[in-house]
Amino acid sequence: MSAATGWEGILHEGETILWQGRPDGAFHLTGARIAEGVFGLFFAGFALVWMMLAANGPGPMWMFGLIHFSVGVGVAFHGFYWPTFLRRRTWYTLTTDRAFIATDLPIKGKSLKSYPVTSDTALSLEDGDPGSIWFAHEFKRTKNGSHRVNIGFERINAAREVLKLMTGIQRGQDAGTQ
Repeated sequence: MSAATGWEGILHEGETILWQGRPDGAFHLTGARIAEGVFGLFFAGFALVWMMLAANGPGPMWMFGLIHFSVGVGVAFHGFYWPTFLRRRTWYTLTTDRAFIATDLPIKGKSLKSYPVTSDTALSLEDGDPGSIWFAHEFKRTKNGSHRVNIGFERINAAREVLKLMTGIQRGQDAGTQ
């Protein structure tokens, strides 16, 4: 049996695709993203007020505020729109062995990450319509340490059905049939 079109050299021998999908591309905000976006708007607003006041003075001193204004707008964009933008450029694939997350971002380019689905993989369902299935995590470094970021099929339709496929993979591996 040949590999699925476009998956040549990626899938292991005997590995087959069980499901493919995309996250919901609708605009969606969480509490943390709202806080980040509001902070960015306040930062940009403060810089804008400072530039207006500095414009009354001599010379082009007001232009120094452009950097801060741009940072504020960038933080607001990241908070309000980045997760939606990222989901719209993401594709998911579940095979008999692994879960794949593919992204295609403008500057970063194409990326394909795979995560093995084994009997030891901790699966977590965030129920809803759309729902999310978390199967891995990583720690992102921050200024004050690090925080855990869940990895999985985020905001997908039919999350319960995909979870059933994943638990079926786990049961098959436990029984030694995979």
